[in-house]
Amino acid sequence: MKRFIIFIAVFSISAASTAQILKPVKWSYASKRVSDTEAVVLIKATMEKGWHIYSQTVPESGPQPTRFSFEPSKGYKLMGKTGEPQPITEFEKTFDMELSYFENSVVFQQRVNLVESSPTITGKVVYMVCNDMQCLPPEEVAFSIPIK
Repeated sequence: MKRFIIFIAVFSISAASTAQILKPVKWSYASKRVSDTEAVVLIKATMEKGWHIYSQTVPESGPQPTRFSFEPSKGYKLMGKTGEPQPITEFEKTFDMELSYFENSVVFQQRVNLVESSPTITGKVVYMVCNDMQCLPPEEVAFSIPIK
């Protein structure tokens, strides 16, 4: 009986340590007013060392690209598409194609025309994070960014 209890204890500790939820990406948000009628929304992803997220420009047969969707509002209008800096582009054996991605951190920018003086920009980002050994399933994160 004593061996059985020790086995259960060791198994429980082992199972708990392997069942940790990986969250290698942290998101942060800010806004910058450019004029009385225009602002830039800044959406920053910070990845743990060794992890990366993909650009918005990934081929159809590739991994999940980073995608932004903004809730329609009478308080603002989007100006163009969400911008991103120059990504790293390399051939990835896993997907057998050349892919663009970001490591460490990246700031995406969306210009908005302000119809109201202080709207709140809401939406979602869908992304996929990978390292050299694994990719995690695509994740969706909601955001709410006040314009001050």
